[in-house]
Amino acid sequence: MNVGIIGAGLIGNKRAQAIKDINQDRIIAIADSDFKKAEAFAEKYDCQAFNDYKQLIKIKNLDVIIIAVPNKFTAPLAIASLKKGKHILCEKPFGINLRESKKILATAQKYQRLIKVGFNHRFHAAIWKAKAIVEQNEIGKIIFLRARYGHGGRLDMEKEWRTDRNISGGGELLDQGVHIIDLCRWFAGEIKEVFGLVETKFWKIKVEDNAFAIMKSSEATMEFHVSWTNWKNIFSFEIFGEKGFLQIEGLGGSYGKEKLIFGKRNPKFGIPQIQEYSFTEDLSWQKEWKNFRSAILNKTKILGDGNDGLKTNKIVEAIYQSSAKKKIIKIS
Repeated sequence: MNVGIIGAGLIGNKRAQAIKDINQDRIIAIADSDFKKAEAFAEKYDCQAFNDYKQLIKIKNLDVIIIAVPNKFTAPLAIASLKKGKHILCEKPFGINLRESKKILATAQKYQRLIKVGFNHRFHAAIWKAKAIVEQNEIGKIIFLRARYGHGGRLDMEKEWRTDRNISGGGELLDQGVHIIDLCRWFAGEIKEVFGLVETKFWKIKVEDNAFAIMKSSEATMEFHVSWTNWKNIFSFEIFGEKGFLQIEGLGGSYGKEKLIFGKRNPKFGIPQIQEYSFTEDLSWQKEWKNFRSAILNKTKILGDGNDGLKTNKIVEAIYQSSAKKKIIKIS
């Protein structure tokens, strides 16, 4: 397939490198309002550079467009790309709110194009292994999940677009929280109600730097905390079932070595039986692209599609509403 990318920043480059590593598709164009970044990207990946996305989406033999831009611009670029008949991989969050999610999804349905939302965490090796263990009923019915995800920010973070509500739409809940919400839905099913609290604890900004939530599906209870004041990077995702548990720690790099601890409950209780798996390489970006290209070419299932993006944003809005009203919000 021929691929175009809008956004020559960190994530746009990660997506391009994954496609290059797989070596089955071709990046033919990059667009970025910062033309120097677009030119550097084009030289690295041997493609055409534009400073206006409208030039890129007009390319007739373009099959897929990857949208890796600040949140405010995601929906208009996604809708414009879909109207030109392109499939899209859209970085999270899927628009800055539920209303934008619905508009993007409706456009995709009208033009019969596919959407993949950038939930690459599903494809991390430890999480992928954990999902297989759950589906094999090794830990039994899931009863609760517990997660923490965060970092300590960066010098001058209060000046970044992520902390500007007009561009980001929200703070840490929309930044890292959406990954946790997506994983909770993937493991424990549709979320029926939430109780949340969003707070600005440290950074001099008008969006939250911490978000706390309790969520319930039909059978499982979930709790998570995402933070820009963690000071040391952390990723921890735990799944507890009637017969055992799974504990995922780290994502590689600054988040620490990625590992999975699988514990089987002793039938007589006491010390559980423990297995530990370690993973040294992050191939989530490559695996996510393979999943999307297979959906386009072979009509297989997309893991993390537009509907998943929409439902995640629905839960985000419910958490914001819960925090404002200080009450449990039920999700229809």
